[in-house]
Amino acid sequence: MAGLSNTQTQVQTQSQTQIQTLSPQQVLEARLLALSTIELEEHVRSELNDNPALEDGPAELSAQDSDDDLRNDDQGEDIYTDNSLPADDSRDDWTDDDDWYDRDPDGGSGMMADIPMADTRSFYDILYEQLREQDLTPRQMKIALYIIGSIDNDGFLDKDLQAISDDLAFYHDTDASTDEIEQVLHVIQEFDPAGIGARDLQECLLIQIRRKENSPLKDLQEKVISSMFEEFKHKRWDKISARLGIDKSQTDTVIAELIKLNPRPGSSLGETVGHSRQHIVPDFILDNSDGELSFVLNNGNIPQLHVSREYTDMLEHQIKNGSGSQRDAAVYIKSKLDSARGFIQALKQREQTLTRTMQAIIELQKPFFTEGDETLLRPMILKDVAEKTGYDISTISRVTSGKYIQTNFGTFLLKDFFTDGVKTKSGESVSVNEIYRILREVTGSEDHSNPLTDEQLAEILAVRGFKVARRTVAKYREQIGIPVARMRKN
Repeated sequence: MAGLSNTQTQVQTQSQTQIQTLSPQQVLEARLLALSTIELEEHVRSELNDNPALEDGPAELSAQDSDDDLRNDDQGEDIYTDNSLPADDSRDDWTDDDDWYDRDPDGGSGMMADIPMADTRSFYDILYEQLREQDLTPRQMKIALYIIGSIDNDGFLDKDLQAISDDLAFYHDTDASTDEIEQVLHVIQEFDPAGIGARDLQECLLIQIRRKENSPLKDLQEKVISSMFEEFKHKRWDKISARLGIDKSQTDTVIAELIKLNPRPGSSLGETVGHSRQHIVPDFILDNSDGELSFVLNNGNIPQLHVSREYTDMLEHQIKNGSGSQRDAAVYIKSKLDSARGFIQALKQREQTLTRTMQAIIELQKPFFTEGDETLLRPMILKDVAEKTGYDISTISRVTSGKYIQTNFGTFLLKDFFTDGVKTKSGESVSVNEIYRILREVTGSEDHSNPLTDEQLAEILAVRGFKVARRTVAKYREQIGIPVARMRKN
């Protein structure tokens, strides 16, 4: 044993590492930043119900506080100008935190113009109606609502389960495993139209097949999609026939049934009830008056908030007159007041961050916002906006995720303004959206009996001034959902 101990040595080392720990206030601010206008309204009302120190409506100001009233003439709309906000933005001193989140619909902020809303039910309304018929726990309902909110126009779930789990934990205080989320997802996948909530085309088709009545033909369809999906996608009918052990006539019958399935179940709801842009509640509203751009945050029906004067007085009374036995009451009152002030401050910070970020985006994409021509969009990445605003890239990502701006020529997702750049032959950097536009144009007018190959598309782009490799053309084509040439052939 002595010899063994002599051969062993223990080495102790010291190292310094920086670990960034977010404070509860920073976590709250990050959560609010990621919420859309509708989600924020729901969150504010929930906070009002949970915290008695937070109240809705105009604050009862004492004489000494009257000078701090939010409704000063210079506290109106958030106006965009060509000048950047100064580093010591005066918005930081808008008002006392106890009396801040005033959103009077008749005042200077809020809706700048009526948003056209159709009388028909929206895409989401139809899914929510079916959700209300389910026997779910409140926790499962919260997960289901988040899943539905993540379904795209075509009816597909555009987030993986781990991303949903992370978002629920970070933004909604719900620690849900991927297995739990998948169980709720399966409930939604039972909704109409069949295929809603699928994570990819294969799952979408299988959901539709499994809704059919049992038959030998149904079994064959399910085999094709579950175990021969690549062959089906590439129209390799002979291989499918051989693997199924059936003749060409039977194979044709199976394929004919499969082709009847809807690869875009969301679109089957129709344009009048789809969640088109007119149904989206914008987070920003832009006005273009003879080239003069201005915008406001759309605060919709978000309540006006202030800290309860009654709770403030109660705490002062406890401090002055309370005995040791009443310490717990004083601690409780103070915690609620601190929470209310922190929440109001987080809302204030959210508005400042959204305003500065939107201003930077408009400045970087001003030709587009002035003319409404998507070909005028410039290459822009999150880093460009981060550098212009002084915020972290992660902050810009939260601000722009799932938020919309209403303009005179349509309502747009903020993420749509972030595009890669491609070089023209003249050396000019142009948004990849121009490549997308050309690809849609030429494939939409091609001879469908002899569709264009990726190599031919690359040649067309070269003629128009874009030197793009065939492999890159294939990537761009896939990004905008254009199938390969053999699948576009009639």
